Amino acid sequence: MTARRPVNDRPVRTPLGRNGFERLSNVSRETLDRLDAYVALLAAWNRRINLVGATTMGDPWRRHILDSAQLLPLVPAGARRLVDLGSGAGLPGLVLAILGVPEVHLVESDQRKCAFLREAARISAANVQIHARRAQDLPALAADVVTARALAPLPDLLDIGGRFLSNHSICLFLKGRGAGDEVAEAAKTWDMTARLVPSRSDPGGSIVVIEKLARRAR
Repeated sequence: MTARRPVNDRPVRTPLGRNGFERLSNVSRETLDRLDAYVALLAAWNRRINLVGATTMGDPWRRHILDSAQLLPLVPAGARRLVDLGSGAGLPGLVLAILGVPEVHLVESDQRKCAFLREAARISAANVQIHARRAQDLPALAADVVTARALAPLPDLLDIGGRFLSNHSICLFLKGRGAGDEVAEAAKTWDMTARLVPSRSDPGGSIVVIEKLARRAR
């Protein structure tokens, strides 16, 4: 199947900030405090190791917190286990754990980033399990949801993440302007139901939502 990227070219000029995110998300004060602690830690560590692009820290609540949090309404009711591939700075997986996803597995092979994830989980009281290895080397976990951001092209993501999926699983992948082309390329190898949801944080971005994934017989 193919999918076109929805038109979503809203201008983004003003940094969102904590208060702006609160208005958009309506989360509790306690949750905001935990996210605030995460943002502060991200800023401090990003000066030492490359966790996120330096320019994105001028608007972290939009570029990282809202970008991750927008996946929460797409997580099916009753879903418990989420596997986040190539977690890096914990985006989106750690943010989703702070927001209440019950069981989140962060998969990251870079040891320095894992050190950050452990500290971020501690200061934000996030219920996560950190796997300091490549996803390909991790024993298969039956996941309800698989997420990834800026990790790999969609066909490669499905190769990496397919082993964690069952017939009832869903994939939520944060993508840029080429999302529709990536879906078309992946459809050459995989049967799936795919749709693109316009990003709330990136005017040109989309969330690729994939269900009923099965590799085509050769």
